[in-house]
Amino acid sequence: FTISSPANAVIGRYNLILQVTSGNKIFSRFLGQFVLLFNPWCPGDDVYMANENERQEYVLNENGIIFVGNAKYIEARGWYYGQFQDHLLNICLTMLDLSLYYRQDPAIDVSRRGDPKYVGRVISSMINGNDNDNGVLLGKWQGSFHSHENPSRWDGSVVILQKWCQDNYKPVQYGQCWVFAGVMCTVLRCLGIPTRLVSNFNSAHDVDRNLSIDKYYDSSGKSLNIGKDSTWDYHVWNESWFIRPDLGTSYNGWQVLDATPQEQSK
Repeated sequence: FTISSPANAVIGRYNLILQVTSGNKIFSRFLGQFVLLFNPWCPGDDVYMANENERQEYVLNENGIIFVGNAKYIEARGWYYGQFQDHLLNICLTMLDLSLYYRQDPAIDVSRRGDPKYVGRVISSMINGNDNDNGVLLGKWQGSFHSHENPSRWDGSVVILQKWCQDNYKPVQYGQCWVFAGVMCTVLRCLGIPTRLVSNFNSAHDVDRNLSIDKYYDSSGKSLNIGKDSTWDYHVWNESWFIRPDLGTSYNGWQVLDATPQEQSK
């Protein structure tokens, strides 16, 4: 027999049971368990990606490069995503069940797991542990790292996710933006969502939400430190590929996700 799941079916673990009815008797047998994932090869799936070369790069490639540094000195650093390594899939599925979304209402949370934008938001929240939700990584940008791992020492996601699991889902210390992005890329690719990293230098931070970065100077040209807007010298986030039926076809394609804990945008 063949199982044909809907293209928008909920991802996760399924139990397969064979039930035979004969007269008044019912026989049941447990056949096993399988895992259903998003499928970028399926034209009906929200994450469908038509180009095979892009599927190879953004879904199947376990190795990548993260650009780090600043605008005047950009360095390419290797990163091992390892999304197909042993036990990684179980860790990624467990991550969904540990989220605040699942704890607040398991039935509604599971029912929405066929939607990549919802799953992306849940994973984005779970990659950092700064909101007390058993997240994977704790962020730190100042002070000493001597008692734990310096963020610059990480070179892949697998050891981080394994350590998170082995430590009973306590946040691993420490991460910064490229580490959060690297780990999230691993998890989303593992679940079947095409994902890539974006490195940006000189990122504008528009605090007062007027869509401009405001700088103030006195009459002699001296800079005045009175504006709240700022420019970050470096930041890394993710983009995942899926359609947006909620917004319209012009918004289909790469969608921004950022797992680094930061100020809320209001």
